[in-house]
Amino acid sequence: MEKERSSGTGPLLAVEAPVLPRPTLREIARDMGPQEIGNGFVALIFSASGPIAVILQAAAAGNLNSQETSSWIFGAFLGNGLLTLLLTYLYRSPQAYFWTIPGTVIVGDALTHLSFGEVIGAYMVTAVLIFLLGWTGLIGKIMAVLPPTIVMAMVAGIFLRFGLDLISSTTADPLISIPMILVFVALSIMPMVAKVAPPVAVAALVGTVVAIVAGRLSPGILDNGVFAQPIINTPEFSFAAIAELVIPLAITVVIVQNGQGTAVLSAAGHKQGVNLSAAASGLASIPMGLLGTTSTCLTGPTNALIVAGPNKERHYTAAMVTGFGAVLVGLISPAFVGFMLAMPASFIAALAGIAMLTPLKNAFLAGFKGPFSTGALVCFLVTVSELTIWNITAPFWGLVFGGIIAFLLDRTPKAAPAPRSESVETAGQLTEKPAR
Repeated sequence: MEKERSSGTGPLLAVEAPVLPRPTLREIARDMGPQEIGNGFVALIFSASGPIAVILQAAAAGNLNSQETSSWIFGAFLGNGLLTLLLTYLYRSPQAYFWTIPGTVIVGDALTHLSFGEVIGAYMVTAVLIFLLGWTGLIGKIMAVLPPTIVMAMVAGIFLRFGLDLISSTTADPLISIPMILVFVALSIMPMVAKVAPPVAVAALVGTVVAIVAGRLSPGILDNGVFAQPIINTPEFSFAAIAELVIPLAITVVIVQNGQGTAVLSAAGHKQGVNLSAAASGLASIPMGLLGTTSTCLTGPTNALIVAGPNKERHYTAAMVTGFGAVLVGLISPAFVGFMLAMPASFIAALAGIAMLTPLKNAFLAGFKGPFSTGALVCFLVTVSELTIWNITAPFWGLVFGGIIAFLLDRTPKAAPAPRSESVETAGQLTEKPAR
């Protein structure tokens, strides 16, 4: 068993220190099996498919040109890929960072009336705020107040749509979805085969082959070129942009996105530092923001796919596969993104749904089998309702209202009475009866 390092930190540093030794190249090669490669690759495909469409929608709303959009995507992949590789190596623990999807939706709305420079100025202020929340340890104290069951209920509410989209893709496009599902099920019931042929990865391959053979790829994959051409944007600091974006983006990153990412990793047995996630997200968001990229975060769904393998000690290599792949995608982002967007929408929906089955099941089990079940239920319902107040999306309000209901209706479970010591019972049995 690996010897753990001291996790102590200096008096002015609240960021959690590594507790495991850094892996050697030989250990990385040893721990990177077919399961880890498959899970890491599927996590990469997930991040490079549906979430990309959100970026493209936001860029279109702001009338950004192709070079600005390409730079945004370049930063999202290359920057987050490097961050994922670095922290996963330093902590020997999986922690994949990508951009905040709900935050991107918020930015898309803002770009309809704010300039791109003003939005990037708001990115800079948000990044500094998020970094300070983690560096000082304040975010760790805030998250410690939230019951883990309510956080996992929020995760279940976010993951639910992937399961529903799987059903929809099956009925809407059975030619693509059903072969993927059949292959996934067939391999899943044969554990020995699944070790060398990961079910989700093989399902992705089968879906790709079917789409190509059936002529279902859309044209124009290389319309935007092959290699990225990043540009550095000049931030503009305006009160209007800061007032509209900073608080919603910060809440989305440190509470919603990092909260679900931490919950997913903790459920898989990893010690993910809350302060570390915030400090890293804030610091990395500065250079990425100058490229046009939305604030970075510890993503929930991608990490859930990475830790889907049975061997916890090898999960870090799956994260490295995702990180390394993200760097490559960043370099050739126009071509890779073009290919993913050319695939049928049903392929993306089916692949994400299949991959998220186990994380979704685990989120439900962790959210509803423990205390504060009423609060967890309210959190789940609010999260799936897509409620938005003050530009802040439903997952945050799920945590708020779920926490309030838990405080009002769910009694804190009382500790079970300590069993009587065996020695006391034995002593009682051996005590002589007093003489009459």
